[in-house]
Amino acid sequence: MKNKSINIDRIDRAILHELQLDAKLTNQALADRISLSESACLRRVRRLETSRMLRGYVGLVDQPMAGYPDNVFVQITLVSQQQDDLALFEAAIAKIPEVMECYLMSGAADYILRVIVEDARDYERIHSQHLTRLPGVDRVNSNFALRTVIKKTEIPIRE
Repeated sequence: MKNKSINIDRIDRAILHELQLDAKLTNQALADRISLSESACLRRVRRLETSRMLRGYVGLVDQPMAGYPDNVFVQITLVSQQQDDLALFEAAIAKIPEVMECYLMSGAADYILRVIVEDARDYERIHSQHLTRLPGVDRVNSNFALRTVIKKTEIPIRE
């Protein structure tokens, strides 16, 4: 799906590419990398920020070094899919710090989560103290990731 609220050209794509690789780039370094004047580069970055195409800057923390070497993918099915029930579940799931991602799904499960954990015992704690106590939960199906094969942070910017 193309962004309809802002026109993106090759220079904007280059800016977004470079900032996704290294958000700590100075404006001068960024301008040098994309062969643009510093003032023009800064104007473009500010336009991308104002449009919300560029939504923020983050530091990526090494997950295993932070004490969460394992990922568990959890499918959750609710008793009801009424809007109020979905809203209650979504508000509650957002409060669990180890839940890194949550997607409303089509198909057999209503939600898929990515939960980061120290080990199986840590996941058992999260499962029993949090996931099974969430409002409207009918079933919880958990799968431990054996190894991360690909994990990207850069979103490709289409023409």
